[in-house]
Amino acid sequence: MRSLFTASTGMAAQQLNIDVIANNIANVTTTGFKRSRAEFSDLLYQEYRRVGTQSSDTGTIVPAGVQVGLGVKPVSVYRINEQGSLIATNNQLDIAIKGRGFLQVTLPDGTTAYTRDGALKLDNTGIIVTADGFQVQPAITVPANATTLTINADGQVQATIPGQVNQQLLGQIQLANFINEPGLQSNGDNLLVETEASGAPTVGNPGDIGFGQLQQFFLEQSNVNMVSEMTDLITAQRAYEINSKVIQASDSMMGTVTQIR
Repeated sequence: MRSLFTASTGMAAQQLNIDVIANNIANVTTTGFKRSRAEFSDLLYQEYRRVGTQSSDTGTIVPAGVQVGLGVKPVSVYRINEQGSLIATNNQLDIAIKGRGFLQVTLPDGTTAYTRDGALKLDNTGIIVTADGFQVQPAITVPANATTLTINADGQVQATIPGQVNQQLLGQIQLANFINEPGLQSNGDNLLVETEASGAPTVGNPGDIGFGQLQQFFLEQSNVNMVSEMTDLITAQRAYEINSKVIQASDSMMGTVTQIR
């Protein structure tokens, strides 16, 4: 029976939905994480009576035909890039992006990746890097004798050097924007990479038009809403169960047919 295959597509769709929800919940404490949402569309339809065809020689038109759907399919897992809340850390190398934009990171193969994770560190040469040691672009080196590091809202990095009255400007942090942020590809490790869907990046300083500002001593938390995720999880679970009931009902009906003598 057709209903067996239709219900099976529903169960597979809800399994994917639960997988996406599980990933959101697992990353509830991941810095800069953006939650995702599974999206679906209906499959093709079998037509037994086409809408709009003539039903008589006098030209009367069928107002509603007979179409039977074949189920559901996943079409995308959409990343929702709304702002996460900020949490104070009192770490001078922690920065949060308030608004649009991504930090630029150089990967070992020389390509550029993008991240909202502002938990920065210093490597053994004083260069500002990510938690995995990937260099932040443009490269900024902090002198070994620097006592205080200041990162203002516009991305200027300054350090207090013993013997100098004024702070020394070390460099400028820049942000990258994309016309279609959900089109970026997730590579894990809080990193995203450019795709044809995202478009090419636009690079500018924090605080410029269309770019967010930086907040030192803060980190951006994930934008996962646990109440919403648990509600979606219950809904997906019930939808999975209902589809399994359809399969049981179809099986029972076929069992009844086979018993007819």
